[in-house]
Amino acid sequence: MTEFKLEGHEFIQLNQLLKLLGLVESGGEANQCITEGLVKVNDTIELQKRKKLRPGDIVDFEGETILIK
Repeated sequence: MTEFKLEGHEFIQLNQLLKLLGLVESGGEANQCITEGLVKVNDTIELQKRKKLRPGDIVDFEGETILIK
C-alpha cells in the first residue's frame, strides 16, 4: 500500500492523484479510466473524475492501493 500525504491541502481530486503518482500518462487517460469504472474509492467503483479525496480514503487502481493521509 502506498501512502499519499496531502501536506497543506484539504483534498486532492481523483484524476489529479492518478496523474501525479504516474499511474496514468495524462489527465485524459485518468478521466477515461475513471469513467470506464476501473478505479475504486473505499471499495466502491468511483465514476466522478474530480472526486475529492480526503485523509482516510483508499484508492484501488490496476493493483495499486493508495491511502490518503
